[in-house]
Amino acid sequence: MTISATLNAAFDTFYVVALATEIGASRFGLIKTRYDYKDAAVNFATALGVLVQSFVAVALLLAIYGFAYQHRIFTFSPTDWWSWVVLFFADDLAYYGFHRLSHRVRWWWASHVTHHSSQRYNLSVALRQPWTAEIVGSNWLPWVPLAFLGFPPWMIVLQHSINLAYQYWIHIEWLRRLPPWFEAVMNTPSHHRVHHGANPRYLDRNYGGILIIWDRLFGSFQPELDEEPSRYGLVHDLETHNVFVVEFGELGAIFRDLFAARSLREAFGVVFGPPGWKSGDTSDAIRQAWAQQEETA
Repeated sequence: MTISATLNAAFDTFYVVALATEIGASRFGLIKTRYDYKDAAVNFATALGVLVQSFVAVALLLAIYGFAYQHRIFTFSPTDWWSWVVLFFADDLAYYGFHRLSHRVRWWWASHVTHHSSQRYNLSVALRQPWTAEIVGSNWLPWVPLAFLGFPPWMIVLQHSINLAYQYWIHIEWLRRLPPWFEAVMNTPSHHRVHHGANPRYLDRNYGGILIIWDRLFGSFQPELDEEPSRYGLVHDLETHNVFVVEFGELGAIFRDLFAARSLREAFGVVFGPPGWKSGDTSDAIRQAWAQQEETA
């Protein structure tokens, strides 16, 4: 894990330098981006919590992947260059699956909602991460198959770290478009601004990590429209800077709905149905109502 630790230290240094540069450039009017410092404080607080628990989290992931690796089907050697190529695509596909399910299954959304709760879009928002991902299983379960396939646990953790590091820079508002060939294949700030949008057109779109090809392949791609800027945040914004509400509010709401459930079907729905299942304002319902309104306008 020495390589992974060294890379993580390099990533952390890059995060701090890039963030300080964006804040400074914003203050001097060199770029147009919006910072709310109470909002940014929440972002830093969540990042600190993730950092504190990271050592336990990595140990947990290595243990889970290690168990799966003992029962592997194949063996991918880190000394073979093509193993890293296969892992790159396999990890990115696993991330797409995790990300899509995290928007479509409320139990996983209860963790992922933390990242989407900011109404701003800047590099500090990339640091707004959940403390409950290990509890709900979202940040390890989709990667267990990679260990069963035969990728050593440390390779999986390292590649996943690289994937997350790539996504840091796409949380910027001031860079509008990159060359068309890049936008066609890679996840970019433009694509990810759509993902953070609460506009009906943009809801639950562009789940990609490094690559945007999975969204194009599986029908979840939506280009950013210049005439429709993203409204960042949630369908029903939290309107709070309390970090504990940001981190645990939706999980608490699930348990309240669960205890109030009147049947097993309802109990299953409030936990594993899509966000908004109980109230009827799922992203699909919101998008359908919006589309009908557009047709009659």
